[in-house]
Amino acid sequence: MILRVIEVEAYMDVDDGASHSRNGATPRNQVMFGPAGHLYVYFVYGMHHCMNVVTESTGRGCAVLIRALEPMNHHSWLAQRRPKARNNDQLCNGPAKCCAALSVSLNENGLDLTGTEMWLEDRNERPLIESGPRIGIRHSKALPWRFWVAGHRGVSR
Repeated sequence: MILRVIEVEAYMDVDDGASHSRNGATPRNQVMFGPAGHLYVYFVYGMHHCMNVVTESTGRGCAVLIRALEPMNHHSWLAQRRPKARNNDQLCNGPAKCCAALSVSLNENGLDLTGTEMWLEDRNERPLIESGPRIGIRHSKALPWRFWVAGHRGVSR
C-alpha cells in the first residue's frame, strides 16, 4: 500500500504549549523522546488514535502529527475500515481517520519506521506546500507549524 503524506503538524518540546512533551517525558509520551523515525501513537478524547513520527535526536520531545494521507492504491481495503467515507479523498483526511483506515492503535506505539513493513520514503516529489496555524488545539495556536499540499482535496478544512 502506498500513501502520500499531504498534511502534517509539527510539535516541539520547548515553548510549545500544545505538545505532549512540553512538561518532559512521561510513560505516555516516552516514545517522543526516543530516536527519530519511530511512531508515537496516542489515544485522544477516549475514542480516537492519532499517530506522529518522532523527528529529533534522542532526548528531544519532537514529533510530527500525520493529519492527512492520500491513498495511492488499495482504496477498497481502506474503505472497509472507513465505511462513512464518501470518496477516496475522505479515507484518510484527518488524524483519527488515518489511524482508523490503517488500523493503527496503541499497539503500534514505538514502531520503528526505518526498518519495518511501514516506512517513509522520499519519492523526490516537490509539490507546493502551504503553512499556517495548527488546528484542533487550545495552546500555541498561532505557531505556523501546520503544513499541507496546496489545493489538495484531502486536506483539513
